[in-house]
Amino acid sequence: MNNAIRVSTVSLVVMLVLAALGAFHHAQAASTPELDKQSSDALSALYASSPAAKALGASAKGVLVFPTVRKAAVVIGAEGGSGAMFQAGKVAGHYSLGGLQAGLEAGAEKFSYVLFFMSDKALARLRSSHGFDVGLDPNIVVVDAGAAKELSAATAQPDVYAYVFGEKGLMAGVSLQGVKITQLGR
Repeated sequence: MNNAIRVSTVSLVVMLVLAALGAFHHAQAASTPELDKQSSDALSALYASSPAAKALGASAKGVLVFPTVRKAAVVIGAEGGSGAMFQAGKVAGHYSLGGLQAGLEAGAEKFSYVLFFMSDKALARLRSSHGFDVGLDPNIVVVDAGAAKELSAATAQPDVYAYVFGEKGLMAGVSLQGVKITQLGR
């Protein structure tokens, strides 16, 4: 009987996490002009707080901005968001981000997430895939505040740099494992 209660409780928790993520995604589904503005504002905020990010953006082939990513977890976690790709300062497409993770996690948070595509090859890989796996690509470097001080466009080596910033909520750390990016309108 105890095992049946545990299984039922875990199933309920998983359903609640998935329902919460669905509500987050529905609530944040913005109109295209609104998403473009939110993405532009988030990128401006990152550039204002990190000269290294601004230098990367100046030499990037494309900059993909997710202004609001929401994550919720109770053992099983889910996250999602929508964003805009900028090339030469103009919006060049829209993308969604989503994923599931399992582990010892509990809580909810939101954050902003920016990917700097430094090569045409990396940008082509994103565009040609039916789900770009962020956590599995060895050429993606997640930049934290400490490393950003040492980084410049001249020292950039990997194909993609990722910045996570503006974290708010009750969850420690941000993981990109299990996250997929998909182009909208395909």
